[in-house]
Amino acid sequence: MQYPEIPEFDSKSAGQAQERQNTLTKPTGSLGRLEALSIQLAGISAKSRPTFPRKAVIVMAGDHGVTEEGISAYPSEVTKEMVVNFLNGGAAINVLARQARARVIVVDMGVAADFEQAEGLLNHKIAKGTQNMRRGPAMDRQQAERSVQAGVEVVEAEIAKGLDILAIGEMGIGNTTPSSAITAVYTGLPVRQITGRGTGLDDSGFFHKVEVIEQSIAFNHPDHADALDVLSKVGGFEIGGLAGLILGAAAHRIPVLLDGFISGAAALLAVEMEPRVKPFLIASHLSVEAGHRAILERLGLKPLLELDLRLGEGTGAALAFHLVDASVNTLNEMATFSEAGVSGKE
Repeated sequence: MQYPEIPEFDSKSAGQAQERQNTLTKPTGSLGRLEALSIQLAGISAKSRPTFPRKAVIVMAGDHGVTEEGISAYPSEVTKEMVVNFLNGGAAINVLARQARARVIVVDMGVAADFEQAEGLLNHKIAKGTQNMRRGPAMDRQQAERSVQAGVEVVEAEIAKGLDILAIGEMGIGNTTPSSAITAVYTGLPVRQITGRGTGLDDSGFFHKVEVIEQSIAFNHPDHADALDVLSKVGGFEIGGLAGLILGAAAHRIPVLLDGFISGAAALLAVEMEPRVKPFLIASHLSVEAGHRAILERLGLKPLLELDLRLGEGTGAALAFHLVDASVNTLNEMATFSEAGVSGKE
């Protein structure tokens, strides 16, 4: 598969943003992470004074055959029901996106049900759920490629409509299981250490989930040197779609706000596919899912927020829109020492 060409991070624009930060009416560095974020955003966008008025959250949805193994506290039917909730504007992501003045796009990557055509819903269904990865590959390589390409196509279409910054989210009952498998493959950590309770498993369910993930990895032998192989063996259609969103956005200098554990697993894959996407990634928050910290450490990302979130949907990423605006507004709108007639540091 031919991945999109990723531009270099623009160090010149980042440097100019840094220089401006150093002249604003405050001690240098006193706005902390907001200053660093504004500088990163300048380098991503190749604009020394960037703005991001056109925001979108893209939610990828898909089901997982591994739910046959009883690894989720909720039935797979909830995936379809929640997609309908998204479309009706009643989910947490809808509330938080409205607050951030961001549009929400939902993509059916592989929900195990059909939908009527609806505004805000894109159909890129590859199959009605993946196969049970405990008993074989979750998908074939061609399907893995199609899932990534679908993500690229979706974000390119949204960029054509007008998009400055992207938050990514997902919906898929059982998707913490493939995400744990992907995380284990790339971090080398024990499955038990990077696996959480998902939607609320008890102790017995948790130990069973760990066993299923371990058996899936042992049975399928995913090749960590081949991201598409890992995706096909132990991934999900929506996870591949998220990786495609990352690649497609970075190719057009669009910053990507990662959400939690599942989007983090997708980021692991995207960075393996094309390492130059890494500077375009912003970790919105640290999830309470056990493996998320390991993912962020692997990617070298520091989360902006730590709010004990574990919902998914892109909720943490949507909250980070407000910090993005704060960072670039202070960069662009604060007066410099000379403009304000304030004495600078001697």
